[in-house]
Amino acid sequence: MLIDSHCHILSNEYEDVDKVIKNSLKIVDKIIINSYDLESSKEAVKLAKKYDNVYVAIGISPDNVDTVKENDINCIKLLSKEAKVVAIGEIGLDYYWTKENKNIQIKIFKEMIKIAKMSNLPVIVHNRSATDDVYRILKDSYVTGIIHCFSGSLEIAREFIKLGFLIGIGGVVTFKNSKNIKEVVKNIPLSSISLETDSPYLTPEPYRGTINDPTKIVFIAKKISELKDIDVDAVINQTGLAVCSKFLNFQTKCNILENK
Repeated sequence: MLIDSHCHILSNEYEDVDKVIKNSLKIVDKIIINSYDLESSKEAVKLAKKYDNVYVAIGISPDNVDTVKENDINCIKLLSKEAKVVAIGEIGLDYYWTKENKNIQIKIFKEMIKIAKMSNLPVIVHNRSATDDVYRILKDSYVTGIIHCFSGSLEIAREFIKLGFLIGIGGVVTFKNSKNIKEVVKNIPLSSISLETDSPYLTPEPYRGTINDPTKIVFIAKKISELKDIDVDAVINQTGLAVCSKFLNFQTKCNILENK
């Protein structure tokens, strides 16, 4: 099963969201749209209701913590009960651009994790230049999920895997200068990898520089198959199984909704 575990197919990213989704579902079996604030969470839920094989991760990303209101968090709690919400994400910490709002980032991250635990949902975690804090918070929280767009060392990847997380691998693995992530892919189990596009960002080669979409996930799968010297179908099937196995509610909801 080919699953794009992380994309942002939303109206502020694409001119024609419906066209992108319809084209994507010709190639990809299931798509998880990741949100980054309350409005995108609401839109993603509406889109998921419209399309059978579209699912949703809702939440508030570190880029949007400065404008969060208490009601936003309460609304995310309510949305987490929606049938096609399968994770809380994209959430996490980002100290690359600024550390000035570090405390509020941590506060909102923890609030999102609370919602995930309350709803028995996994988390999809953004981590940029904040590995120590992200690891510490996740270790103390006893949640599982995906480390989105992983860019750390093999050692750090193994530590997150020990916590029960999948390592999100996207278009960066196809870039010529991405030696670090290629080394990670070669040396971690396929069962610990999830495929993601992060559309419309991080378009893989040979389309780097253009707008990304979930159909290009096949190039990510092919690169992983090359690096691990295995058949591409094995990559597609095993990473799909990894997401379904890790996201227990995702598999349950897939089965329930498909059998209706």
